[in-house]
Amino acid sequence: MAELPSTTGSPMPSFPKVDIHTHVYPESYMTLLRSRSTVPYIYDPPSNAPSRLIILSSDDNPSIPKENRGRPVDSSYYDVNEKLSFMRTHNITTSVISLANPWLDFLSPDEAAFWATKINDDLNALCESQAPHSGTLLNESSLLFAFGALPLSAPSTDIIANEINRMSSLKYIRGAIMGTSGLGKGLDDPGLDPVWAALESTQTLLFLHPHYGLPNDAFGGKETIERYGHVLPLALGFPLETTIAVTRMYLSRVFDRFPRLQILLAHSGGTLPFLAGRIESCIAHERKFVVNGGDVEGPGKSIWDVLKQNILLDAVVYSEVGLKAAVHGAGSVDRVLFGTDHPFFPPLNSKEETWLSVTMNQNAINSAFGEDSESAKAILGGNAARILKLDA
Repeated sequence: MAELPSTTGSPMPSFPKVDIHTHVYPESYMTLLRSRSTVPYIYDPPSNAPSRLIILSSDDNPSIPKENRGRPVDSSYYDVNEKLSFMRTHNITTSVISLANPWLDFLSPDEAAFWATKINDDLNALCESQAPHSGTLLNESSLLFAFGALPLSAPSTDIIANEINRMSSLKYIRGAIMGTSGLGKGLDDPGLDPVWAALESTQTLLFLHPHYGLPNDAFGGKETIERYGHVLPLALGFPLETTIAVTRMYLSRVFDRFPRLQILLAHSGGTLPFLAGRIESCIAHERKFVVNGGDVEGPGKSIWDVLKQNILLDAVVYSEVGLKAAVHGAGSVDRVLFGTDHPFFPPLNSKEETWLSVTMNQNAINSAFGEDSESAKAILGGNAARILKLDA
C-alpha cells in the first residue's frame, strides 16, 4: 500500500484505519438548519462571532444570549477538506461519514422524504468526489463512504422503507443512521416493524446514535446542567439513552422477529455490555413474563446472543477497561469498530494538531491488545472493511 502524506509527518499505516463514527453536515443540511429558529437551528450572530449550533433543548435557554447558546460551529462540520485534513493528521485511511444528530427527526411529514433523498444523494456525491480512480480501499481510491439518513417523520413507513431500498443502490452508502426515538415512541414501537423488515431484507447496517439524553431532573435539574456544562448529559445521558433504547427493543422481541437485523451502537453500546448480565437476571425473575406465569411474552433470545449476533459496537469509549467490556459483550474483537466522533470534542487549545478525543481511543486499543497486534488492526480498520464491504 502506498503511503499517503500526513500533516503530522508520520506515514499512513500499512493496513486500513477506518473511522466509522465521524459526522458531516452537508451544505444542504446547514442551509436547512439556518432556515430555522427553533431547536435544532444554527444562529449566525450579526457580529464576527462564530455561528452557534443549538441541537439540544437544554442549550436553548432564553436567559442565555443566542451567541452563547449551544456550541460554536465552524467549517469542520461541513467542509470535506477539513475532514480529509483531520484524517491525515490522525493517519486515518477511510471515513464512513454520517449526518450528526438530530438527523431529520424534526422535519414535518411533508418535508421528510424530500430532505432524506437530498441529503443521501449529497452524501453519496461527496464520497464519489473523493474517489477519482478505480480500485479498492487498500489502494486508497475511496477515502469516504457514508451512512444515509432516514425520513422517520414521513407520513408512512412505506416511505422510510422505500428510502432504505433506494439507499442500498447508492454506491458509497454503507448503512443508515438513526436516533433512539424511532418514530417518536421509542424503539419498541410496533410501528417500526416495516423499517426493521426493510433493513433486514436489504442487509443494511443501522448505526444507532443517541441525541435526546435523559431529563434534566435525572442530573439534579436545569441549574446543575448549567453549572457543569455538557458533562452530565453527554458522559452519562447519551450512554444510558442508548442502553434503554436497545433494551426496549430487546424486551419487545424485535431481535426474535428480525433475527438478521444488524445494528451498530455508538459509544460502545452505552452501558449495555456492562449491564447485560443484570438485564438477563431481571428478565429471568420477572413475574409478568409468560414463562413465569404472567401475560407478557418476553424475549426468546438471550441478551448475550443478541450482542453476539445482532449488535456491533464502536470503540468510542476512551478507556482500556471500557473497550475490554465492549469486546467481551460483543463476544469477539471482530465486532468492534474504531471511531472518532469528529468534529465533536475538538482540542480546547487551538494550537494542538492531534485531538485528545482520538488519541484516547487509539491508546485504549493499543493498551488492551498491543500496538500493531492483529486484534488492534481488526478494530482499527479490518473489521469495518469486512463488515461494510469497503473493498467491493
